[in-house]
Amino acid sequence: MRAKNNNGMGWLFASPYLLYGLIFFLIPLGWSFYLSITDWNLIAPVFHHVGIDNFIKALKSPGVHAAFFVTFKFMIVFVPMVIASSLIVALVVHGLPRFKGLFLIGFFLPYLASGVVSSFIVKGFLSYNSPVNTFLRGQFGLDINWLGTPLSALLLVAVIIAWKFTGYYALILTSGFESINQEIYEAAAIDGVNGWQRFWKITLPLLYPALFTTLILSIGVTFGIFTEVYQLTGGGPNFGTNTWQMEIYKQAFQNLSAGYASAVALIASVVTFISIFIIRKFLEMWGKRNGWT
Repeated sequence: MRAKNNNGMGWLFASPYLLYGLIFFLIPLGWSFYLSITDWNLIAPVFHHVGIDNFIKALKSPGVHAAFFVTFKFMIVFVPMVIASSLIVALVVHGLPRFKGLFLIGFFLPYLASGVVSSFIVKGFLSYNSPVNTFLRGQFGLDINWLGTPLSALLLVAVIIAWKFTGYYALILTSGFESINQEIYEAAAIDGVNGWQRFWKITLPLLYPALFTTLILSIGVTFGIFTEVYQLTGGGPNFGTNTWQMEIYKQAFQNLSAGYASAVALIASVVTFISIFIIRKFLEMWGKRNGWT
């Protein structure tokens, strides 16, 4: 009898989360599956079932192909950038004798900033008549179109997002640094281990839990990039920054092809799940080689 009461109490406490998941995840997911086999245009009350035509069309679409490759390009650029900057910030803060929390809050503040606002500021800062471009033209004769090529646009967006997330990930990494037993470093110093060897052979392996978390989070970010791309490039130039979210938005709200956009969204979900699953397995293998199970 007591076991039944405990089970009932457990379901009661879990019910808010379960209800939230039902309303905001399972129902929209089911509706997305249904829309993906229709030709609904987001407006008409009547639409037709088209089977898997939307999926076949998506797999042949240049926009979908671009979204697939652009996401991994962002991953290659953004993840090392944000992890390196977060590690540097975490190392600096960890070495401070006092006021660590205050400095971490300062670095964390960009994470709270609106992506729309920061994108508008960057767009104005790099516009043709901005002080930066005016100075470069006047002093060096340089006329740089910062968003005019796929590579420069991708790098710029990656830098903005890295700036936004560095403080957040540094907070996680700092907690990882604080959890490392200092006696290990003292023993290594006695054995003649230098600073570079200590970082690669001791610090990084012992920092694995925090690194694992930040790596998975940063990889997940690359599959959800939208605001900065929408404000700065619109997915261009030449599909150079056309992320999954940007492609879904274009098809759903610009081309009014909600059924097709749902198919693209489901393909994006599958790609995201498989990619993160594979990367996670590689990270777990690295952790096991360093004694983490």
